[in-house]
Amino acid sequence: MKKHLFEILKETVGLSDESLQEVRRTKAEKGGNTLEILIKKKLATETQILEALSIRYDIPFWPKLPLNHIAANISRDVPIHFLKKYFMVPLESRNQNAEKKAMNQEGEAYQTEPGCIIAVNDPSCFQPLDDLIRFVRAEHFQIVLSTKEAILSAINISYDLRRDSAEQLVQDMEENGTTIISEIEDTADLLDDTSDAPIIKLVNHIISQSIKARASDIHIEPYQDSFKVRYRVDGILYDLLTPPKWIQPALTSRIKVMAKLNIAEKRLPQDGRIELKLGDQDIDVRVSTIPISFGERVVMRLLNKSTSLLTLTDLGMSSESLGMLKKLVASPNGIILVTGPTGSGKTTTLYAILSSINTPDINIITIEDPVEYQLKGISQIQVNPKIELTFARGLRSIVRQDPDVILVGEIRDKETAEIAVQSALTGHLVFSTLHTNDSASAITRLVDIGVEPFLISSAVLAVAAQRLIRVLCSHCKEPYMPDDVTLETIGITQEQAKKGSIYRAKGCPNCLNTGYKGRISIVEIMVMTPELKSLILKTYDSNLIKKAANMISLRQDGIKKVLNGITTIEEVLRVTHF
Repeated sequence: MKKHLFEILKETVGLSDESLQEVRRTKAEKGGNTLEILIKKKLATETQILEALSIRYDIPFWPKLPLNHIAANISRDVPIHFLKKYFMVPLESRNQNAEKKAMNQEGEAYQTEPGCIIAVNDPSCFQPLDDLIRFVRAEHFQIVLSTKEAILSAINISYDLRRDSAEQLVQDMEENGTTIISEIEDTADLLDDTSDAPIIKLVNHIISQSIKARASDIHIEPYQDSFKVRYRVDGILYDLLTPPKWIQPALTSRIKVMAKLNIAEKRLPQDGRIELKLGDQDIDVRVSTIPISFGERVVMRLLNKSTSLLTLTDLGMSSESLGMLKKLVASPNGIILVTGPTGSGKTTTLYAILSSINTPDINIITIEDPVEYQLKGISQIQVNPKIELTFARGLRSIVRQDPDVILVGEIRDKETAEIAVQSALTGHLVFSTLHTNDSASAITRLVDIGVEPFLISSAVLAVAAQRLIRVLCSHCKEPYMPDDVTLETIGITQEQAKKGSIYRAKGCPNCLNTGYKGRISIVEIMVMTPELKSLILKTYDSNLIKKAANMISLRQDGIKKVLNGITTIEEVLRVTHF
């Protein structure tokens, strides 16, 4: 005789009789599922309960499902809402290959999925399970238990595998010849949106494909007789789609509705935000529209909030630069500036620094435009020009909040710069960014803004300039020896080339045929030595400051990464060409 579930839980997790009585009392008073009450009251975890159910019903428990072996056609006839409601998903069996034919009621032949595996979270849901078996026409199947999270991931991947291609969606729209703007509604999860409106399916597909390709931005660019959809992956723009011109207004309107913008206003720039889910990923989309000659140009910045923040060691800095940076951030006061163009990873670096020093005994406050990542234990202020909450005004208030560390998103004007300098001189460690080409130019920029040179030499601890370079794909990179002209252009000697491991990009399916996958930073750090401080009091010529700094430049840091086989010569020349 098989043991009762509660008896198994008593043995496996030490569940007491008092706890069981409490569960029964809660169920009698409020109703609900016994297993969910156990989890809610933290008397047992979901995994512990599933392990007990596995013993009770003699059903295998799979904590992880074989996501790489999901067959897209298995769930073709099953509504995704049904699967998500009852937490069950059919998977492809890898053990049996025999295919059997059967006849349906109309006498038509169809192929079953032999050896179909059905993952369920609650084995007592008999009726939905019978319905699912009938849906997938599975004559031979095996039931396994799995967690809700694993089942949801499998559902989302299975559903996403069978989505129509962007080209097919555009073709369907051309055949229909109509667009359905009136049916547009916002949705919480793109994979849940089963709307038949082709324009909604097209927008969802563009966003989901861009997220899967690790894109940071989506560009919708109208021209006289056509328009283009492009996405930026690892800093480079690639064409995604070139739909017919007549689809442009509908596509733009759909995005504006999702971002809660005014679809009637097409003459003024607008900014909005979309918060959406793609399976188990939380995506924040910043939408910007501007009117140009041939319609509205739309750019969507994608921010995946589900990915963990990078740490200092993840940034790809050399051991020398990393050691220098760790020493600088341990300073009790002063300003540390990070410079570089838009999209060079300045904010990511600053967040990694803040995460490394974020301890309960330090009060960290930031003012940003916008707040890109939520950092636990750190107070973050969003700049809002509409209510006159500027960097300067916010920074002035932050100083009264007894902070130890302050992050100013960007120094844009004299007022912000002066308050930041004063904060550094009065015992605060201040981090901020500037838009300059190299670290020496940051001094010139501060003087141009209106900060006195003697204040700069007193307050600034260091300036770090950075760029992002693409990393070679490990699956397809190939070694080679560059010609003399190429080596001379970047500044690598023949001897260095022979000792190092120089590779070039080739391209394969793993890297979308680009030859690169992911990015790391190259950095030059200019530490304010007594000699530099004296020089700044005499001159703020960036060329003279750069010569006196005696630091590893961006180009030199890039050369090290080329010789180590991390990136290519072309990539370093691309980002350090100034």
